[in-house]
This record gives sequence, structure tokens and C-alpha cells, in this order.
Amino acid sequence: MGVRERLLEKLAAEVKPLERELTVELPRQLAEAAAHGDLSENAEYDYAKQRKEFVQARLRGLYRKKKSLMAINEAMVSRDAIGFWSTVQLYDQDSGEELAYTLVSSDDSAPKEGKISMTSPIGRALLGRQSGDEVEVQTPRGTRCYEILEFTTLHDGPDTS
Repeated sequence: MGVRERLLEKLAAEVKPLERELTVELPRQLAEAAAHGDLSENAEYDYAKQRKEFVQARLRGLYRKKKSLMAINEAMVSRDAIGFWSTVQLYDQDSGEELAYTLVSSDDSAPKEGKISMTSPIGRALLGRQSGDEVEVQTPRGTRCYEILEFTTLHDGPDTS
């Protein structure tokens, strides 16, 4: 199973309960709260209405993400250079640390988990590079110098097809 398919499954697992909540549970909660009378001072009604707005917004974001994933053609992702979904091993020449990052979309960015956006300063500097290249990156902590030790693309991973 490819990276895109795994991400689509993960999205579907999040979408399904939200769709159920939006179409089944929240309408019932709103109807029950409305039956209690005066809506101007009805906390249950206000909560259900706010929750409905939140769920609708979250679903819109998930649908956009799915549409973006569907538009990605894995065959067009480079096998020879760092790109989307590449995992990169770096040597920080300033601190002597070895770092590992996976380049992901802005929506999936989680720096503490080693997932950085391709649009971040480090992500942009790494795109199109190869093992052995050195990159200078302007970060909030100042200019950092990295050496690319190695990288894998989405094609190299054990779970890709």
C-alpha cells in the first residue's frame, strides 16, 4: 500500500465518525435542545450549534486534504532527489547533531514528530537536493548549515507500492 493510500485511509477513519455526528447525532441533539423551549438561554442548544459548526469546518478541511492527496501522482515524485514524502537524514554542522525529517504538506506538519512542511525554510532548502549536498538555512535561531547524509523517497519505503 502506497503512502497516499495510507493517508487516504487515515482521512477516511477521521471523516466517517464526523459525518455520522453531523448527520445523525447533532440533528437529534439540536431537536432535543429546541424542545426545551426558549433558545436564547438554552446552553445545550448553543453547544450543539457550535459543535455542528466545528464539525462542518473540520470536514471541509478534511475534504480539501483528500482532494489534494488525490491530485498527487506518485509516479511524478522524483526517485533521485529529495521531494514530497522524502525522509532525510541531516548532519547539523553547527551543533554536531544528526536529525531526521520527513517532508510533508503544511497540514501534516508536526515538527516534534520529525514531520516538516515542504514550505518551511528547511523543507524548501532540501527540495531537489541529494545525499552529500550541503545546505544553508535561515531559521528563527539564525543561519544553520546542514549536510544531507542520506534520504529515502516515498518509492523507497517498505510500505509503498
